[in-house]
Amino acid sequence: MVLSAAVSTKPERNALPWLTLSLLVIALDQLTKWIVLSHLQPYQPLPVIPGVLNWTLAFNTGAAFSFLADAGGWQRWGFSALAVVICSVLAVWLARTPRADWRSALPLSLVIGGALGNMIDRLRFGHVTDFIQLFYWPDQPWPAFNVADSAICVGAVLLAWFSLRAGKNGAGL
Repeated sequence: MVLSAAVSTKPERNALPWLTLSLLVIALDQLTKWIVLSHLQPYQPLPVIPGVLNWTLAFNTGAAFSFLADAGGWQRWGFSALAVVICSVLAVWLARTPRADWRSALPLSLVIGGALGNMIDRLRFGHVTDFIQLFYWPDQPWPAFNVADSAICVGAVLLAWFSLRAGKNGAGL
């Protein structure tokens, strides 16, 4: 006698197609960096909205806010390796996430795209190209950032927000 259970043979569709968003972030990041490298002089601010927004070409050998920028060069390879590890973990997370769970897939894809966009710069040039300078004062400029940094920050904030909201009411938003 054979017992059969009602087992679905159709695999659940995972969120890996969201990596397309990661590729778009990488492409936009690299395109904007190419444009500013072609048109701006390093550390010469170009005011867009005076007192609020400058385009300022800058180079960062460290992490966020130039953390460890003067660490002697190991950070190029260390931060690149860290990006590979983090992106690998997040890709596995995406593979285990249902495709329709956009509250997880969207932020994870943004962080992956941003991390890989900056890693490309580190491996190619030994530094990350930054160019967006917000909320500056002449004697106290805010550090410049780029599209990849923006994607990482937005992704991290969304991931935290959706996680906190899900914990609060069990339904996400």
